[in-house]
Amino acid sequence: MRLYNTLTRVKEQFSSPDGTVRMYVCGITPYDTTHLGHARTYVVFDVLNRLLRHHGYRVRYVQNITDIDESILARARQLGRDYLELGEECCRVFFEDMAALRVIPADHYPRPTQEIPMIQEITRGLLAKGYGYIIPRGVYFRVKAVADYGRLSRLSREEMLAVAARQDDSDVDDPTKEDPLDFALWRRSAPGEPAWESPWGPGRPGWHIECTAMSIRYLGPKLDIHGGGADLIYPHHENEMAQSEAYTGERPFARFWVHVGLVSLGGVKMSKSLGNMVFVRDLRQKFDPDALRLYLIATHYRAGLDYQEADLEGAAARLEKFRAAVRRAPVAANPGWAEAATFRARFFGALADDLDTPAALGVLDELAGLGLGGNGEAARLLGELAGVLGLELRVGAGV
Repeated sequence: MRLYNTLTRVKEQFSSPDGTVRMYVCGITPYDTTHLGHARTYVVFDVLNRLLRHHGYRVRYVQNITDIDESILARARQLGRDYLELGEECCRVFFEDMAALRVIPADHYPRPTQEIPMIQEITRGLLAKGYGYIIPRGVYFRVKAVADYGRLSRLSREEMLAVAARQDDSDVDDPTKEDPLDFALWRRSAPGEPAWESPWGPGRPGWHIECTAMSIRYLGPKLDIHGGGADLIYPHHENEMAQSEAYTGERPFARFWVHVGLVSLGGVKMSKSLGNMVFVRDLRQKFDPDALRLYLIATHYRAGLDYQEADLEGAAARLEKFRAAVRRAPVAANPGWAEAATFRARFFGALADDLDTPAALGVLDELAGLGLGGNGEAARLLGELAGVLGLELRVGAGV
């Protein structure tokens, strides 16, 4: 199987010699309900997870939940609620949405508030190695200590500064920092904010070190696949990679960096500030969740996806066509259909080429056409292969 590696900008052959795939995917910040961008990311990695398992790999899958950062604290203040209670409520909705979309649960869903000792241990280690320094605001990572800082995002310094300035926790203008691009490992908390005792004063973790700590704790110093949305390439994944490699000495921190294209509405990226979010909970009231899953994988994962309800309606019609064909499938397989091997090879060949789900679905379209025309073996194979994509064509079946 070949996967596009953001680090190298080419498709590379993926394998794991020990048969285990260590996969870490950046999860939600639970301050609102699941939106379509979340759903797309986790459905894509669910397809990858299922495909790896189908090929015999043991997948150790970790997906964090960022339960402490600027956005969730700001939202909790706005609503007059406890940030942890707000997070728990949003997580319940998230897990309901993921179950409806047939996403196989990760092995672990670690949370930064439960990983403070590990975060502080890594911060101490980075300070001892000269990668960190202390200022009144907290502990910061020294990006100039990393000779090839920026090798993941490949942005210019000016581009990095512009992106960093737009972050919720931006401090690029802090004159006490050695470099505007230096980022927080540990932040001293303001009065009234959540705080944990530390050698550097009461505070809380920086955003990037949370994922470093959780991935190392649950998967070890080197990952096979690190994933997330394309908007995380910089600064989050760039900074996470820099500090992880500095701490462990292992390079690369992740062998493959896999990023999912962003979802937009009318050509504009969905964001809470613009009020143009499309929520999974709302879509579930109107559409079969399997149709939503089909819709999300009908576009190649690296391409942007501009949401149009008409396209989701088309996915619902396509799903019904698949299900109508499967209803004609024989109970038992008949190994005598010679073309089955060709269809199977084309389907898995598409997925082996950087998870080309649109091409794989095209194979299913052909099988559905044959099944509706009376070929029961094509219909049976359609149901089998759809299952690899997490699509259940028998109405009422489980995950």
